[in-house]
Amino acid sequence: MTLSYAQAHDLLESLVRARTAYDGDAWVALFEESAEVSLDPFADPLVGHNDLRAYLNSAAETERWFDLQVERHWAAGDAALAAWHASWTRRSDEAKVRQSGFLVAETGADGHIVRLRQWAVTREHLAGQEVAG
Repeated sequence: MTLSYAQAHDLLESLVRARTAYDGDAWVALFEESAEVSLDPFADPLVGHNDLRAYLNSAAETERWFDLQVERHWAAGDAALAAWHASWTRRSDEAKVRQSGFLVAETGADGHIVRLRQWAVTREHLAGQEVAG
């Protein structure tokens, strides 16, 4: 499926809404059953709805006040591309975490995401000191 700029926008807005609300049903509904999601280029991808739901449940347990914003997006063939930034407070120690990155969401013929790849830089603010990660 070739995505238009507007369709890419709508897909990314749906991702943001589901992720920030920790809405597991809406989250997995955006992906094909066997979708692959790479949150880190050096880690094994999440594969399938069970992994995706487990990831979101884990995030809900460890994050507080999660905010995600798409700064700019593009459409290229069957993919939505986006520059984004996020921030949250870690529940365990109340440290503020900021992240920025780029993502590519490739869609199948039915418009569901078949593969999502993400590259990110994370900064944590611990006791007034900024730590790059």
